[in-house]
Amino acid sequence: MKKITNKKIVGRNRRHARIRAKISGTTERPRLALYRSNQYLSAQVIDDALGKTLASVTTKNMKGKTLGEKVAAAGNVLAESAKKAGVSEVVFDRGGFSYIGNVKLFADTVREGGITF
Repeated sequence: MKKITNKKIVGRNRRHARIRAKISGTTERPRLALYRSNQYLSAQVIDDALGKTLASVTTKNMKGKTLGEKVAAAGNVLAESAKKAGVSEVVFDRGGFSYIGNVKLFADTVREGGITF
C-alpha cells in the first residue's frame, strides 16, 4: 500500500480522526458526515449505533452552474430526506474540513431545512 505523503491530506486525516474520537451518531442524534472534494460534495446521515445510513446526497448528478448552487440544493435535499427518515437533530461531522465556504453553506442550508445541529 502506498504511503500518503501529501501534507494537506495527512493533516485533514488527523483532524478527522480527532473529531471522530469525540463524536458518534446515536439513534436519537445521528451523525451528519460530510466529504468535500474540489468538484463535488457528499454527505450522509449515519446512525453509528446500528451502522446504517439513514439519508445521503451528493452533488455529482445535480444541475447547476457553480458548486455553491449545487451545495445549497444538496442541503435542501438532505434536510428533506432526513425528515422523511424521522431525524430532526444531528451531530455535525465536518470531516476535518474547515468550516468555511461550501462546508458552511451546506450546514446553513441544512439548518434552514429544519435540521438542528
